Amino acid sequence: MLEAKVKICGITNLEDALCAQKCGADFIGFVFAKSPRVIKPSAAARIIKRLSSKVKIVALFSDQAEKDVLRAIAELGRIDMLQFHGGETPRFCSLFASKRIIKAFRVKDESSINAISGYAGVDFVLLDGHSDKARGGAGKGFDPALALKAKRFNIPLFIAGGINPQNVSGIVDLVRPFCVDVSSGVERSPGKKDHNLIRLFIQNAKCCISRRGNERR
Repeated sequence: MLEAKVKICGITNLEDALCAQKCGADFIGFVFAKSPRVIKPSAAARIIKRLSSKVKIVALFSDQAEKDVLRAIAELGRIDMLQFHGGETPRFCSLFASKRIIKAFRVKDESSINAISGYAGVDFVLLDGHSDKARGGAGKGFDPALALKAKRFNIPLFIAGGINPQNVSGIVDLVRPFCVDVSSGVERSPGKKDHNLIRLFIQNAKCCISRRGNERR
């Protein structure tokens, strides 16, 4: 059965992390860059220790120095993937080749998609909505048709930006991404998740393809 994996990002407390895990999240993201959802590595490490090894942990950075990324990795203990959400170069990403790398691109137009061509060495590409005010988590969407153009690079796609429980099934059905990534779309306030919205988001992301496939038979 085809389904999209789900990443719940911007986790700041244990209760939200455990809810995401219980509801079936595949990835949980912690933000270590400037953001309303920023968390200290020491606090994230305490949360990570309470989570199952089946849930993959993603550490998000944005235009931070190599030494700062390495320091956070050492303090966190278990990290499965690094997400670079700024203007990091392919060379910078390659410094962390021992981890799986997600490189984010803020999508404004087709030129934003073309920029992916220089990052053939990363494991995943994340497409987020463009905002002049924030690097990520702004809830800004983009034309999903641009995501289809990104598939030509044959790098598994994470789709973020303006996704919520109401529209996630349509996005998954159209784009068929590797994973859908949500932060503000399941929040009561920045950094505080709504547990019912988490449940609905994951349910809709994981059921839409199989359900629609059955409807066409």
